[in-house]
Amino acid sequence: MNLRLKVVLLAVAPLLLAIAAIASVVRIEARALADAETRAVLPVLESARRAELKHYVDLAMGSVEYLHAAADQSAARAQALAILQQLDYGEDGYFFVYDLHGRNLMHPRQPQLVGQNLWELRDKAGEPTIQRLVAQAKAGGGHVEFMWNRPSTQRVERKLGYVAVEPKWGWMIGTGIYLDDMEEARLRIDKAASNAISDTMSIIVVIAGAASLIVAICGFALNLSTQRSAEARMRALAHQIVLSQETERARVASELHDGVSQLLVSVKFIFESVQERINLLGDEGLQALGELTSKGVTRLNDVLREVRRISHDLRPTALDDLGLNAALAQMLTEFGQRTGLQVQLKAEDNPSLPGPVATALFRVVQEALTNIERHAHASEVTITLMSRPQALRLTIADNGRGFDVEALAGLPRGGLGLTSMRERIETLGGMFVMRAGLQGTSIEIVLPRSALRS
Repeated sequence: MNLRLKVVLLAVAPLLLAIAAIASVVRIEARALADAETRAVLPVLESARRAELKHYVDLAMGSVEYLHAAADQSAARAQALAILQQLDYGEDGYFFVYDLHGRNLMHPRQPQLVGQNLWELRDKAGEPTIQRLVAQAKAGGGHVEFMWNRPSTQRVERKLGYVAVEPKWGWMIGTGIYLDDMEEARLRIDKAASNAISDTMSIIVVIAGAASLIVAICGFALNLSTQRSAEARMRALAHQIVLSQETERARVASELHDGVSQLLVSVKFIFESVQERINLLGDEGLQALGELTSKGVTRLNDVLREVRRISHDLRPTALDDLGLNAALAQMLTEFGQRTGLQVQLKAEDNPSLPGPVATALFRVVQEALTNIERHAHASEVTITLMSRPQALRLTIADNGRGFDVEALAGLPRGGLGLTSMRERIETLGGMFVMRAGLQGTSIEIVLPRSALRS
């Protein structure tokens, strides 16, 4: 795992952990809130249902109250039962009528019970159902929970009823709702809360994904910016190192040319003077000494040439005094004389270039010629230098045997000269392209206008 990915993970991981913790807290608090809401709503709902049942019974009794004044009370009772039988609500909402002795007078959903005395009817727990209803009605009316068969399902279920006494006829009139409706209401509330929690979790996940993506993008952008800044600083440092090297080369070249070379010239003059005097004397011994002196002068001339060559390689004076074209022409001439290769320079009249640019191009050509001399086995070398307002182009081509660029780069110490050339050009912001094959090798260098003004 590279450093860039580690930095991004270091930024994203705490964010995801924080969001996960927030999501857990939100989920717990939302569930607690839903439970509290259920506990708060159910009593209110139950109270509303109780009030609703009482209201239904009051309406039922009011709907038959006008029949109390009828002359024929038997007919009035029959009409009242018919009216109550028609009063229903919902699938399992109906009214029932018993006398105070437990005989069923009207049941719209279970007509088979009409006329039966259910005073002794008991549920599975042994509780007397009708007796409890009558007792509550006699006590002034009220709510009673009991077990009763549900018509729509034919199952015995818990039921909340409200009963009251009809005093004129001595009836117990009641109605009720099955309590599984309350459970369904609780389940609906719980389901709505669960859906809300799930929606909230989905929103948090989306936010977490978006935030992680933004952090990752920002991290990569920061890393990229930092990398570019580091690369720019490295290029600047490499450029400064090259300038320092060239400055040191110039100093050493000046020392060789102005110091060591002048001293060697003085010694050469002394030897030449001694040789002339010895030759005038004509003695054989002196003649032998003259020959030795002559050899010494020859060796001094060799040393002078070597010092001048080293000085020229370190920092050619033509580059500083006459410019890049003249320095390249001098270097090619010396190269052709030394190697016997056919050399050609195609250079336009270039404007004065900045010192670092001219030095970099000169060193690249110098390194390329060294590689050609050692490895290329070429017979022709052509250097082309063209300058345009937008860019400068330098091409070095030979007709040698070429080489495998990738294989050379894979060697432990392979391609150091090529790497040095590439770094010199890329430090200036230029482009370095090398092609090698059976037809020879070519190096193409392009420097943009921004580099030519630096």
